[in-house]
Amino acid sequence: MKDWFTVENIDADTFAISEYRHWEETHAYLLIGRDRSLLIDTGLGVCDISAPVRELTKTHVTAVPTHVHWDHIGGLRYFKDFCVHRAEKEWITGSFPLPVEAVRAMLSRDCELPPGFDLNSYGIFYGRPSRLLEDGEVIDLGGRSLQVIHTPGHSPGHMCLWERERGYLFTGDLVYAGTLYADYPSTDPEAYLASVERIARLPAGRLLPGHHSLDVRAGLAGEIAAELRSLRESGKLAHGAGRFDFPGWSIAL
Repeated sequence: MKDWFTVENIDADTFAISEYRHWEETHAYLLIGRDRSLLIDTGLGVCDISAPVRELTKTHVTAVPTHVHWDHIGGLRYFKDFCVHRAEKEWITGSFPLPVEAVRAMLSRDCELPPGFDLNSYGIFYGRPSRLLEDGEVIDLGGRSLQVIHTPGHSPGHMCLWERERGYLFTGDLVYAGTLYADYPSTDPEAYLASVERIARLPAGRLLPGHHSLDVRAGLAGEIAAELRSLRESGKLAHGAGRFDFPGWSIAL
């Protein structure tokens, strides 16, 4: 299972830990500070993500999923210290809105699962967070810090994490190059637009997404916001409107 993760350097103390053998191509990010480290998202939980994390840092690691969806919380089981946004406390403590059978079906689709992996034993992670986060809070790692930005729309408690000093914006499932999802019952297309508009105003030099290509143009959030505003003006920014394709990205409503 050692080949499941791909580790890539963002800079000397920031790493992407990716799961390219699954169709979602999920990314987790390890940020190493002077006093402790932060793991943003934890992937599918197919393999132990703490193994590559331990190879990269010996500091205490706090895990923070951008949101409580199965493909971002799977590896939380390997970290005692984790935080989620307050709006998704119920999801992480036992009320995830999808049955495990549906999750297993998505996990097994277009995926090279490792030899010996038992799909039937795969479960949704539930646990008690060490802290509940709110909009505007600062996570201090010692020598570097990140601000929590509550960005609902894809999910009620979705967060982006903003590292102003380096110009890094960790966008989770709000912005990436691929199909964006605002068509689940727990999504909110209008809130999605407001959240993208909010992060588009930040002077981000680099967007670091939750899925697919790590090479995301810095202006993508602004482009998405503009197209979503056009959809709203035409009465299409609503559940059931369908899928809309644009250069380099799509959105399902």
